Amino acid sequence: MKLDRLILFFSTDPSAKLLRSPNAAHVIYFLNRQFKHETNLTLPQSVLQENLRSYLDDLHETEPDKLSDRPEVYLTKWSTGDSRWLRRSFDSQFAEPVYQLTPHTEDVLKFVTGVLDRSLGFVGTESRLTRIIETLSDIVVRGSSDPERRLAFLEAEKQLIDSEIESIKSGKAVKTHSPTAIRERFSDAVSDLVSLQSDFRAVEESFKTITRDVQKRQNENAGGRGDILGFALESEDELNEGDQGTSFNAFVKLLLSQSQQDDLERMINQLDQIEDLDAQSDGKRRLHGMIGSLSAEAEKVMRTTRRLSHTLRRLLDNGSSSARMHLANVLRQIQAEAVRLADDPPDFGLELLTEPNVANFLDRPMWSAPVQFEAVELVSEEPDEDERLLAFRQLAQLQRLDWQTMRDNIQTMQRDYDTFSLRQLFEAHPPTAGSIEVVAYVQLAHDAGHHVDQDATEEIIYPDATVTSGFTTLEVPKVIFAKPGIEPMELQNA
Repeated sequence: MKLDRLILFFSTDPSAKLLRSPNAAHVIYFLNRQFKHETNLTLPQSVLQENLRSYLDDLHETEPDKLSDRPEVYLTKWSTGDSRWLRRSFDSQFAEPVYQLTPHTEDVLKFVTGVLDRSLGFVGTESRLTRIIETLSDIVVRGSSDPERRLAFLEAEKQLIDSEIESIKSGKAVKTHSPTAIRERFSDAVSDLVSLQSDFRAVEESFKTITRDVQKRQNENAGGRGDILGFALESEDELNEGDQGTSFNAFVKLLLSQSQQDDLERMINQLDQIEDLDAQSDGKRRLHGMIGSLSAEAEKVMRTTRRLSHTLRRLLDNGSSSARMHLANVLRQIQAEAVRLADDPPDFGLELLTEPNVANFLDRPMWSAPVQFEAVELVSEEPDEDERLLAFRQLAQLQRLDWQTMRDNIQTMQRDYDTFSLRQLFEAHPPTAGSIEVVAYVQLAHDAGHHVDQDATEEIIYPDATVTSGFTTLEVPKVIFAKPGIEPMELQNA
């Protein structure tokens, strides 16, 4: 730990700025509640803003001077500038911006959670020492290719397992962890889960950094496409082959294994049967949502890698690459010309061909009270059996429109006549589906470019067995059909 790095950290790092903020307790509590306690990976802007407004309303009842600005102001402040406690981005699943925690905020939440656990007096020293010993033993045994060392370890494990099996078969009591040890180990597992979720931000940020560097080099035309592509692939290989990338890839492989998910789900469900963990409801809730939460985290990181692949594909696209290079050259020429003329700028003359837009406050309308709506008492709807039967009868009477037959009828008339009206069409081919078929013929005339005169009407009479008179009369827009090639003026004069 060096002094210059400490000075730089406390003066520039967003994590330090959050801890040193006068409203740190309220900000940390709100962000932890929204994202960690509720296990939300991202939140839409409208939801987060409304939740913050509700939190501020409750806060101002006891502390009116704290966080007195509007919720949207704080969301902007926390996601821009030197704060960067939230990342604001766009997601295809939402029609508005979404927010998520940044790696800096994840570090703060992890640090504060650890400190508060210690201050509450719950430190799992025994379980952590046991885990340290088991981890070191695993490294010594499985980190060595010495077969004798591995056989000695397996023989010792076998003796312990055989001894425990014989002890249980002989009727002796089963040895279990003490209640304290159970709670210690459970707390360690929950803490590791929180830390694991925080680590995703760092992995995602690494891939985003590569993507930004590729786009920057591409926009600055820093080398040819081969150089930029080589840089991107080398950076990605370096990340994947490093400890962080190797661990993440192994994690994804483990998480996507259905058998591993089934085993994990089974173990988590068995935790509910342990009486010593009855009070750990919050921790068990986190573990029950662990598979879905981790899967969502991994999917988000993989979406970032897909964006990197998309950037590389665009880089390899000759057409878009040449267009961007041409645009970059034009912008550089403009910039160079602007620098050349900076000391002796030309005299530009501007002539505004418009009148100034002067607003008069007297033009504003006077205030009027908003419209008051009369409250309507809602009552339960009692279905009318007669109306239901009538509706079903009307539904049963609906007939299917045969569009192809109607088009064939029009084409048959076109072979015999240069122009003909809708009435003539119905005299030769009476409608069989009622008034809806009349409307359908008007729609077909409009779609095919025939003449439909909205200002003139004609009376259509056609046979209808559903009425007493046996005929139905309708007044519809005047429609003139014509053979292909007939001009609209000829139709209008027909």
